[in-house]
Amino acid sequence: MTSRLTPALPRTLLQCQRRSACRLISSASSARPYKIHVGVSFAGKPPEVHERPARRRRPVIDFPGDSDIARWRAETLLRNKTTTSTTAGEDFFYIQEVSLLAYAKPICMFPRNSSLLYQFFFDIISCTRPYKGLSFGVADGVGGWVDVGVDPSLFSQALMYHAHRYSKQAWAGEPETDPLQNYEEREQAQGWELTPKECLELAHGGVLREKTVEAGSSTACLVNVNTANGVLRAANLGDSGFCIFRSSNLFHYQPSQTHFFNCPKQISKVPLRSRRYGQAYTDSPREADTYETKLRDGDIVVVYTDGLSDNVFSNEMLQICTLVGRMGGTEDQQVQDMADRMVQYARVCMANEQRVSPFEIAAARAGELYRGGKVDE
Repeated sequence: MTSRLTPALPRTLLQCQRRSACRLISSASSARPYKIHVGVSFAGKPPEVHERPARRRRPVIDFPGDSDIARWRAETLLRNKTTTSTTAGEDFFYIQEVSLLAYAKPICMFPRNSSLLYQFFFDIISCTRPYKGLSFGVADGVGGWVDVGVDPSLFSQALMYHAHRYSKQAWAGEPETDPLQNYEEREQAQGWELTPKECLELAHGGVLREKTVEAGSSTACLVNVNTANGVLRAANLGDSGFCIFRSSNLFHYQPSQTHFFNCPKQISKVPLRSRRYGQAYTDSPREADTYETKLRDGDIVVVYTDGLSDNVFSNEMLQICTLVGRMGGTEDQQVQDMADRMVQYARVCMANEQRVSPFEIAAARAGELYRGGKVDE
């Protein structure tokens, strides 16, 4: 996921310089001084992987077609992209705009739905409502559940649905107040923040209550951006993650959490008194690593599951972003191209057994032999 932040300019300056309205906010008094553009791309495993006899066929169990999760999932997968895949496989994702219209009592939320992502690329957008934020995340269903007759995708889809549901009811970051405002106005600008770790814990509880999700587990990475001040907060459990590029350099790379090589930390649902599922790892959402920083104008944030990070190095992600930026076009076009190009490049790398991949290097460090890329969503 990428984010490029653009500070607001006063209306008089905007008119004088005749800048593009899609890039700058035209109100000096706006409480949202940044602009975000989002690009989304995803791809499931190549079809030939599912045809291998060594891999058990996924059980035919799904959410009812008239359920909220099924409808939300269908809307999510309609996101425009250039990759041909129509499914995210065992991975899923969400993106949710969060807005707060503050009153003295009570505080009212006015959410606006968006779609989801596999990679999130954004630059900051103008808003008509004060104190808007953005919440988004990715989840990677653990594929080993297929061997015991469980569809891993149901857990990750339900987890992201409930994260989306909870995040739209909470302001992503405390709003900053203008010191020139009087006391009564400052008192009205109050927000309640649902942090990414708290959102992950609530979403996990929602999955535990889902009857369609019999069992399963998933990694997860959730991120909130306060678009009033550019503060990014994140929570990551497992080997999904995100990185931040700043001024053509890697500013932050989120380390993964693992029990051992190729076994990430994961939140799970395992029925009690059942020996069918053997010994499954059940980590708590409270074990998620947290991170906070303040984004700057031009920052790029890439959020991903291990299908990308196991096959594409961070410097290659940066090169893709740089090359796409040099091609020109609108910010919306650029961030979408960044997302699509990364997914396409990852698909090429995972099929190349002659190229040294991040997964191959990690295997060598663990004393295991592996060649080439790793096929994944």
